[in-house]
Amino acid sequence: MTITRNGHRYFDIESGKTLDVWFPRSNKPIQRNCLASKVGIIQGQNVEISIEVAEPPISAEDAYLRLHLLSECAVQPNAINLEGVFGLLTNVAWTSAGPVLPSKVEELKELIANENHHLILTSIDKFPRMVDYVIPEGVRIGDADRVRLGAHLASGSTVMHEGFVNFNAGTLGSSMVEGRISQGVVVGDGSDIGGGASTMGTLSGGGKFINAIGKNSMLGANAGIGISLGDDCIVEAGLYITAGTKVTTPDGDVVAARELSGLNGLLFRRNSQTGKVEAVVADSSKWGGLNASLHSND
Repeated sequence: MTITRNGHRYFDIESGKTLDVWFPRSNKPIQRNCLASKVGIIQGQNVEISIEVAEPPISAEDAYLRLHLLSECAVQPNAINLEGVFGLLTNVAWTSAGPVLPSKVEELKELIANENHHLILTSIDKFPRMVDYVIPEGVRIGDADRVRLGAHLASGSTVMHEGFVNFNAGTLGSSMVEGRISQGVVVGDGSDIGGGASTMGTLSGGGKFINAIGKNSMLGANAGIGISLGDDCIVEAGLYITAGTKVTTPDGDVVAARELSGLNGLLFRRNSQTGKVEAVVADSSKWGGLNASLHSND
């Protein structure tokens, strides 16, 4: 599938490096302005970019369009090729006066000293905040710094202040995110990522296996998974399950957790007397599901 969009890029005047690209949903050729461009550190330029979603990105402009499509929920995570994206993006100082190279921040401060502007630097990273480029529909985000451009947040999703959503990852329906959704991980409708909980993504340790959480599942507070959860699953608070964790099954067998990856209706817990990790048949109705009023985000 080929997609063509109009965007506006900022680039560093001295080096020519692309700093960012914004692709408005209207697809109109809109010219942005900022203080960094006013004082001559960066320059803006309208661009028209065409990408083939199945092929790897070939430029920073190409990569930014793919990240926009993910955050617009036009494509789902892992359904668009992002191979080599890190090498195409520039490490940028994201400031209230515009994006600049980190080495140019002090120069920027001096050049805008007489402007009625207090410079704020939100981060130094290859990925900007999603909300500065794309506002998803029907979503609440407690701390915008914790959601990268390229995150996929379906309508009804709520990301609390300690929640984090990486690029090429996110929710497919109404979900509560109080923990970490790592790169490549998707969370199904009605599921809850508890406070401090973590999902192992494909960037951690160079892993290639893509984990996911199904529908109506709960990852307890301070828990974690290195396997996929199916629908109607629960991982008790504080329990981290890696692919190699030895788990006693409902039949009494002991297997590596990877053998249970993606199965539905399981409760993972640590036996409080023996310390062994067990998987028992879950009754997801006991935790009550998500509070519907929390996910009406109009």
